[in-house]
Amino acid sequence: MQGQDLFEYAVIRLVPRVEREEFLNVGLILYCARKKYLKAVFTLDEVRLTAFCKDSDLMELNRNLDAFVNICKGSAEGGPIGQLDIASRFRWLTATRSTVLQSSKVHPGFCKDPEKKLQQLYSEMVLLP
Repeated sequence: MQGQDLFEYAVIRLVPRVEREEFLNVGLILYCARKKYLKAVFTLDEVRLTAFCKDSDLMELNRNLDAFVNICKGSAEGGPIGQLDIASRFRWLTATRSTVLQSSKVHPGFCKDPEKKLQQLYSEMVLLP
């Protein structure tokens, strides 16, 4: 598509009991290679989270999700993974895993402005209407 760049995104999911495979969308990560753009955003709605899984540790979840953000930024707070190149950081964050925080499958698309696309997808996939 002329004037648009390929991007990839994944939804960040909270899976409190992995064996049940139930999840709550809590964030989104978007990568656009051409724009050298990688960013994750998240929201932990305490009321919604408690209704979904009353035993969730909100502070620990916030710390773990902050790690996603720091890895995307490539900052020292992102640890060794945060020091990888941008594509490797995205692939690491979206790798299949069996933990409380998981990523959906990666989905591609085209956009002119990755920040606007991130906010649009975040609004559609994570935030309540």
